[in-house]
Amino acid sequence: MSPRALSMIAAILILGGPAFAQTTTSGSPAPDSKTSAKSGGQEAVTRPNTDKPEASKPATAHSAADAKLEEGSNSFTEAQMHKRLENAGYKDIKGLKKDDKGIWRGQATLNGKAVNVGVDFKGNVAAQ
Repeated sequence: MSPRALSMIAAILILGGPAFAQTTTSGSPAPDSKTSAKSGGQEAVTRPNTDKPEASKPATAHSAADAKLEEGSNSFTEAQMHKRLENAGYKDIKGLKKDDKGIWRGQATLNGKAVNVGVDFKGNVAAQ
């Protein structure tokens, strides 16, 4: 093979290589996709658990009840935690305080029953 042909091949590989390594993600997840908690997820990625409480089982938060609340620096405000708990189906939320491990803890009701709740720095909600 001629040196000119080799030079052209090398140039194509060098200049075109990075284009093959680029990844673009757009759109929303498929409606039937599993949550990160159910699929194992990526341990290194900070991502909240997206499970909702199960209305037919009072005082539970479905698989979110089994969510492991992770310790870490928590920058959420009390108002943000209150909203996240409401979105998860909890009512009458009170006594929210951030503990020394960065987990917001408080009391709430779910389907008329009192439960202790916690929210970690990722936004994971769990009945405790």
